[in-house]
Amino acid sequence: MVDLSVTLAGVTLKNPIIPASGTFGYGREFAEVYDLDILGSFSWKGTTRDPRPGNLQPRIAETDAGMLNAVGLQNPGMEAVLREEVPYIAKIFHGPVIANVCGFSLEEYAENCQKLDGVEQVKILEVNISCPNVHAGGTNFGSAPQSAAAVTRAARRATKKPLFLKLSPNVTDIAEIARACEAEGADGLCLINTLLGMRIDLNTKRPLLQNRTGGLSGPAVFPVALRMVWDVYEAVKLPVIGCGGVSSAEDAAEMMLAGASAVEVGAANLRDPWACKTMIENLPGVCARLGVENISDLTGGAHHG
Repeated sequence: MVDLSVTLAGVTLKNPIIPASGTFGYGREFAEVYDLDILGSFSWKGTTRDPRPGNLQPRIAETDAGMLNAVGLQNPGMEAVLREEVPYIAKIFHGPVIANVCGFSLEEYAENCQKLDGVEQVKILEVNISCPNVHAGGTNFGSAPQSAAAVTRAARRATKKPLFLKLSPNVTDIAEIARACEAEGADGLCLINTLLGMRIDLNTKRPLLQNRTGGLSGPAVFPVALRMVWDVYEAVKLPVIGCGGVSSAEDAAEMMLAGASAVEVGAANLRDPWACKTMIENLPGVCARLGVENISDLTGGAHHG
């Protein structure tokens, strides 16, 4: 029998499949579709200190091999999540939860991490450094090693929980960003976030999204994500959660061979609500074909073959 369990910075998951932040909300809707306890974990919706209504419509656009989104971090704010969502999550999911933390200043990141430090079911903080720094002209924290390091340092001081920094692919050298986070105390990394893209409406001759640009996700980004996971695995000693276009158990295995210890599944959940369930059910067969009894043995396998 195949052992599907994996470990992330001391946190054991029953399998490596994790619904990605922004595609799974806080679990409520998906709990009506299947038993969430089959999941390794799930990363809840990116949460800021204050409530956010998100960007103006239209903010979603389809592409041939994925989708663009400019939702704008719509969420009810940290206090509402702690008061309403955390108790409900405990009823619908009994495994370790990953909390996606967002912020627009170093102080906000630190405050949010500190508030989550005492939440027992939250075992990992996934710090999204693709947020714009309001004190630096709106440049994303993840766009430079110095700002990525500053967020890591502020979060590290605010919590004892494992910190996984979620990296942006919209940089020249993602390995350099990864090394900066590692140097400041990150326990792991999650990559990639969405790629920047846009579409134009031929009828109006205007950008289809009200925000003009949005984040590209889905199968189109999988080869890019795979390459970046490979590069980061070679650059640091930290566990990596691979994310970006994972749509099947075979994709998950490929991502692990590139260096991921676990994988997040994003846009596939929006196309097929049972996507993660199906992947988990298919993983033993994939492992059998690859000749492994412990799925964790796949991690980094392509680097050594």
